[in-house]
Amino acid sequence: MKSLVAIVLIFAISAIFEGIIQLAFRRRLNEYTGHKANSILVLGILDILIGLFLLFNMSFGVLALPYIFAIWFIIDSIGELIIADVFKTVSTSYYWFKVVMNVLGLILGIMMLFNPIVSALTISFLVGLYFLTSGIDFIVTSF
Repeated sequence: MKSLVAIVLIFAISAIFEGIIQLAFRRRLNEYTGHKANSILVLGILDILIGLFLLFNMSFGVLALPYIFAIWFIIDSIGELIIADVFKTVSTSYYWFKVVMNVLGLILGIMMLFNPIVSALTISFLVGLYFLTSGIDFIVTSF
């Protein structure tokens, strides 16, 4: 049980940080391209709200963790697919990288939503997979 609480805590803090990063990214994207990217704004605010909710409701977070992960994967993947066309002008290979990674995230999110028991049993693997794919995306974005 303590490990699930720790995962919820890490998840809450990660959601808050991801929301802050998305808001900063939206500002930079607007500065360099003039693209407002309202979907990034909505996703950033949503991530911050989810993180704060989980931070102050740990018991709910433990029970809802499989569903939260599924919905988060789906929402983030859809949001990233919506803005992927912005990256096509910068780099075609990066555009396709974003599309493939987010389609995989969407598929994984849908699978988790319809199999919450499997999702709950493999939560540590899914947390690692999420951080791995986010890390790869950040590394690719930095170049």
